[in-house]
Amino acid sequence: MTATKGFRKAPSKEIRRCPWVDLAKPDYIEYHDKEWGVPVHDDRLIFEFLTLEAAQAGLSWYTVLRKRANYRAAFDNFDPETVARYDERKVQALLQNAGIIRNQAKIRAAIHNAARFLEVGEEFGSFGAYIWRFVDGRPLVHEIEEIADYPATTAESDALSKDLRQRGFKFLGSTVCYAHMQATGLVNDHALSCFRRREILGLAEKKPKAGSRARREG
Repeated sequence: MTATKGFRKAPSKEIRRCPWVDLAKPDYIEYHDKEWGVPVHDDRLIFEFLTLEAAQAGLSWYTVLRKRANYRAAFDNFDPETVARYDERKVQALLQNAGIIRNQAKIRAAIHNAARFLEVGEEFGSFGAYIWRFVDGRPLVHEIEEIADYPATTAESDALSKDLRQRGFKFLGSTVCYAHMQATGLVNDHALSCFRRREILGLAEKKPKAGSRARREG
């Protein structure tokens, strides 16, 4: 994937990253440095993250990240309109695809969720417009110093998960929803010492929202 706008390659002596990044895994480093926490409004990319995060349930994110290219090829680059039309023949083909996680429930959920995703997009104009409502259109900024500071869920992820489940989505509990919010920039959970924190703040279209676990920057 091409570098995100606003990404700079800092000299190695300056680089300090979030405490969850395994420096022995180049894929993790690239994902953290170029994508994680960047505000996403594009529906296709939002659907990609939702699908991958649902596939992750019970597994490590690194397991899914290593299979991401295979998922893109298998799921037609995560075009929700195409995925929503998958039939039983396609399901069986996916179950034979060794490049992805061959969990039948998760594969069927991805197809089911694609249809729900399109319904939400039609109702709100875009899925992005819908999901950003849960943070009032502005990224929440948390003050993270160490691993223990990362929440597993928040009131916002609880509300998002509840609403998605009421709309029929599957495999999107609050923990998965919070991981999605972190990945797509609804929250900025880059550590205070991380070189990407300030860069992500610069990418945000609006100032971060203040909250019980967040503070306003600026």
